[in-house]
Amino acid sequence: MTLNRRTLTTAIAAASLGALLPAAALAQKKIVLGFSQVGAESEWRTANTESIKSAAKDAGIELKFSDAQQKQENQIKAIRSFIAQKVDVIAFSPVVESGWETVLREAKAAKIPVVLTDRSVNTKDDTLYVSFMGSDFIEEGRKAGRWLVEKMKDQKGEVNIVELQGTVGSAPAIDRKKGFEEIIKADPKFKIIRSQTGDFTRAKGKEVMEAFLKADGKKINVLYAHNDDMAIGAIQAIEEAGMKPAKDITIISIDAVKGAFEAMIAGKLNVSVECSPLLGPQLMSAVKDIKAGKTLPKRIVTEETIFPMEVAAQEFPKRKY
Repeated sequence: MTLNRRTLTTAIAAASLGALLPAAALAQKKIVLGFSQVGAESEWRTANTESIKSAAKDAGIELKFSDAQQKQENQIKAIRSFIAQKVDVIAFSPVVESGWETVLREAKAAKIPVVLTDRSVNTKDDTLYVSFMGSDFIEEGRKAGRWLVEKMKDQKGEVNIVELQGTVGSAPAIDRKKGFEEIIKADPKFKIIRSQTGDFTRAKGKEVMEAFLKADGKKINVLYAHNDDMAIGAIQAIEEAGMKPAKDITIISIDAVKGAFEAMIAGKLNVSVECSPLLGPQLMSAVKDIKAGKTLPKRIVTEETIFPMEVAAQEFPKRKY
């Protein structure tokens, strides 16, 4: 077979490129992170997603992102897809605590390290993940409880509390309830008279609060919402029922998103316990450490505070989410 000059030149160039490619590809090979997000159920989650996407870009990490739309089966599919794609690291915020053993074993068998962000899993084998980074949800519940106990310390008679829980089976819903109850049980005047999930969404928070008000109305002294979005939905229900939020009913919530600060400045929310969604830079740092062969702490706790309405106007300009 004869080659003309152009074909020969192309062949030589291709051969030269082929010889050079492995070294160049090696030098430029990006770390690939597969991340499965819970969904977009709240202001908090939107800020969390944005933090992860922008931090990955800044760190030069290739991000494969999947939105589970609050369904565990979608997250399991996404994790299996990441395993099939042979990503370097898998990270995810689990929708619920249980039911992860099988897929985590698959990741371990494929030698792909897993990082849990924001929420943990309930597993007997903690070698199935490298590290869990995020807030101490039990402590957030305790902070909410301590604030209420201090505020109502001089109040005589029963303090009737209604509770808007987060997604059933999720770590924040379980732990925020546990921490809050741990504090208020020391004083028998505090009573949770109704507790139901609002699924961390504004619409469901409003709907459930409407039901609470129909059932108990004037008996309700306090609303404890597991996140700000549910609290903001509940505020609408309270106003529509002709009552004054933060006055007729004391309102405590968790997250400290901008919407909560706006509600506090408007005098409609009493306090919000901080839960920072800005985990992106911390996650990218952990991913790089894993790839460099460094050992991560099993638990990385985010430092957070509490914001009563009195400081909301002063703190609001500093909020990043």
